[in-house]
Amino acid sequence: MNHSYRAYGLTFSSDNPVPGLYPETNNRVPDIIVEVAPSPPLWVQQGRTLPSCIHRGKAGIIEAMDPSCKLTTFGAWEFFELAYADGTRFVIDGAGARLWGTCSAPLTIEDLAVYLRGPVAGFLLQRRGISAFHASAVCLGEHAVVVCGHSESGKSTTAAAFALRGIPILCDDIAAVAAHEELFYVEPAYPRICLWPDAVRALFGAPDALPRLTPTWEKRFLPLDGAMAAFEARRRPVAVIYILAERSEEEAPLIEEVTPREALLELVRNTYMNWLLDRKQRIAEFDLLSKLVTQVPVRRIVPHVDPARIGALCELVTGDAERLIARRESAVTSDR
Repeated sequence: MNHSYRAYGLTFSSDNPVPGLYPETNNRVPDIIVEVAPSPPLWVQQGRTLPSCIHRGKAGIIEAMDPSCKLTTFGAWEFFELAYADGTRFVIDGAGARLWGTCSAPLTIEDLAVYLRGPVAGFLLQRRGISAFHASAVCLGEHAVVVCGHSESGKSTTAAAFALRGIPILCDDIAAVAAHEELFYVEPAYPRICLWPDAVRALFGAPDALPRLTPTWEKRFLPLDGAMAAFEARRRPVAVIYILAERSEEEAPLIEEVTPREALLELVRNTYMNWLLDRKQRIAEFDLLSKLVTQVPVRRIVPHVDPARIGALCELVTGDAERLIARRESAVTSDR
């Protein structure tokens, strides 16, 4: 039995259930075929016979539980293998259309799914030419508000704080952005927000107030199932992008203006896995980002070091984003 899911604007067909992904109910033709099995299928075996080159991952490049990920390329980048120190492995074809994954005990499908929903999905997006940012995105009305930032900058905690205030969440950690009919959209990811125990304590009063992502890992998740928080399953046009700056003890939270040139540099830095792009892909992505910063306001937000001030940050962002949305809608109306 195959299981169908929708994430990042793509349809996944898997021979095994993948915990945490959003079920696909529209019978779309799959974009990606996922196989989860102890032994590699024939296409993986054949791919591994090609000449190979090993690239060692570095912290912040292939983001995952284990930054020591090893990337192996086969042939003229016809196949890729992501191998993690805990024994989890994925092989992806050059087009990003087929994927095989495996892990060994004591790891479970829940552990494998953490990689698949996160860094492996980011790798697939990159291979398929879809721009993705280190970002979370929330839904204000009919619009997406994107919060970008490097690892541990507070993207997920901010998204969770919004979610607990009744604001639907489009994605956590990776935001897939696509252009369509002269607008930029954020595609929905999956209905969870992943949080470290200290963030859970700050939001819920105890580090174990939420379920574990896996039995073998301490990280937790907030379900976006409508009980405490909601998931937005439809893509939304980007209204504004906020770049998370370093936390401050003074006059924070606050929002700062960003020039288009600064915005472009910030988005380039926050593009997911851009180190693997070839020259043609880099040109295409730079073109997309250049258009994005001319059409969508980009601002910098300075959080406070005190986690108790997260509510003030949410109110500040909500008020600022709503003003920008209202201003843009007024301008569109007056142009008609």
